[in-house]
Amino acid sequence: MPAPAFVHLRLHSEFSVIDGVVRLDEVVKAAEADGQGALALTDGANMFGAVRFYKAARARGVKPILGVDAWVTNDADRDQPYRLLLLAADRAGYLNLCALLSRAWLENPYRGRGELRAEWLARSSEGLIALSGGPAGEVGVHLAGGRREAARSAAQRLAQCFSDRFYLELQRAGRAGDAALVKATVALAVELDLPVVATHPVQYLRPEDFRAHEARVCIAEGETLGDPRRPIGSFLFLGPTG
Repeated sequence: MPAPAFVHLRLHSEFSVIDGVVRLDEVVKAAEADGQGALALTDGANMFGAVRFYKAARARGVKPILGVDAWVTNDADRDQPYRLLLLAADRAGYLNLCALLSRAWLENPYRGRGELRAEWLARSSEGLIALSGGPAGEVGVHLAGGRREAARSAAQRLAQCFSDRFYLELQRAGRAGDAALVKATVALAVELDLPVVATHPVQYLRPEDFRAHEARVCIAEGETLGDPRRPIGSFLFLGPTG
């Protein structure tokens, strides 16, 4: 049997600045070489690379998917916002994504982040596919903290907002707690009859890029590479053959 099709839906490029060093032309070439028919660009709270990415992907026969890894305000703790991955399914979705990001930066900036408000989503969900954000999303944070009812409520609210375009996001990226969170998320998906999607976060392209990526993160966060207590959360480009 042929290998199942694989598409990266969570990619931070050099335009994510703090946590991505992937160059768009190079990652499109890698997707083509790996036989991936499509590729999403989901930089953190911005779409600065959208036009360049779209042109590069189309030129190589890779379907471009435009999206964003959005911050969503957590009113209980403004310093710990949730994440929500939004993908444009059509022109209406692209326009809604642009409008939401503009509003986030103009009306709700916080400590250098343009954050969405949860109540904005219901009026701007047309044409958008939403992924729950994995361990950093509202559902994942509550599940990891043992707050199953809060996770259930958040999942139901988002599912209602995005109709049949909301997916609970699963990740196995080698982090502590990944396996337990996947198990809890799948159980919730079964209970609520919600679809799931597996993603792998990409922040650099090749193993040898790891050091440069970590240096960039340290500069942005005021950390040092030699600090053993510094969290390391970097992920490279992987496909069916990689």
